[in-house]
Amino acid sequence: MDLQTLFWLTLALGAGAISKGATGLGLPLIALPLLTALVGLQQAIGIMLVPIIVTNLYQIWAYRAARALPGLAFLPWFLGLGAVGIGLGTWALDTLPEQMLEAGLGAMLLAYVALRLAKPGFVLSKAAGRRLGPVAGLAAGMLQGATGIAAPAGVTFIHALGLERCATVFAVSAMFLGFALVQLPALVVAGIYQAHWLGLGLFACIPVFAFMPVGAWLGRISSPRAFDLMILAFLTLAGARMVIGA
Repeated sequence: MDLQTLFWLTLALGAGAISKGATGLGLPLIALPLLTALVGLQQAIGIMLVPIIVTNLYQIWAYRAARALPGLAFLPWFLGLGAVGIGLGTWALDTLPEQMLEAGLGAMLLAYVALRLAKPGFVLSKAAGRRLGPVAGLAAGMLQGATGIAAPAGVTFIHALGLERCATVFAVSAMFLGFALVQLPALVVAGIYQAHWLGLGLFACIPVFAFMPVGAWLGRISSPRAFDLMILAFLTLAGARMVIGA
């Protein structure tokens, strides 16, 4: 990988890390589309797995007290069916044309933005959350396996439950960590993962942890709504570029 690609790699990871530092979310959602444009979807997913595992281990530890809060009863079945979905999605990543998957990822990003704008206050009941949790987990796992981004299904579902902020961050971090821990060996078994991606993934942790404090500072000085709108605008541009470029 040449210096110019490493520069853009660092910039993409920094943008995702700023979002994660400010909101607890957004590292793969922002960084992965940019990395995909640089190195292709398969390598982008492989690189992102290491910082996803490391950052979400940290967040689960930081928010560990939230595991006892009500509303998280959906999580075991959500994660279990998500693991099944990752297997199906990894098969799609290995067999379907990459351009088709990139276009699908871009379309899902645009759909995610549209849903967030159309129904920002929509809340699912706890009973509905328990019923729909396995279905949402399966869908999120399939997206994770095929595109590296579970957020359009997983994060949207968790946000729709109307949980406390710390419970939301814990649930989302558990999803990202659990999915990454399943996806990494799935990519190895499928013969997709390449050894040098591990080194790039470890390198990716440097800008991530360098820029997360910047995001935390921006989160303190900006209103949550203003920052959220900036992220949605960024995702709209990234999604449109992937759809048009594919």
